Amino acid sequence: MTPQQQASVRLSSLAASVGLIGLIFLGLYWEMAGAPIHPGGSWMVLKITPLLFAVFGILRGTRYTYQWSSLLALLYLMEGLVRATSDQSPASRAFAWCEVALACLYFGGAVAYARLTRPVKASGITQGK
Repeated sequence: MTPQQQASVRLSSLAASVGLIGLIFLGLYWEMAGAPIHPGGSWMVLKITPLLFAVFGILRGTRYTYQWSSLLALLYLMEGLVRATSDQSPASRAFAWCEVALACLYFGGAVAYARLTRPVKASGITQGK
């Protein structure tokens, strides 16, 4: 792997890590204190639970975790878009747009990492009959 490819892998890993950890902290703050659905916090904070399953795999650089969790990021992108366009509270809409940005960062970083670290296939010549 060339130094430029290694730099790209590190950058995509960093983007995915920042996006994932950002989504976790944003979800916690949003639903507990920032703009909860019910005053004093809500059970919606449990929406970050699936993200917690991906933390160690992402931080360790496990390619398989990047693959499956990139699909998970799309759920948070959809939730952010729905809430950004439908919530009445300006604070909640702002949090939703932050969630959209973090989910895009996470998805882009995870997909880039998975593509950059895929195994190289051996190019063998097939023998005829």
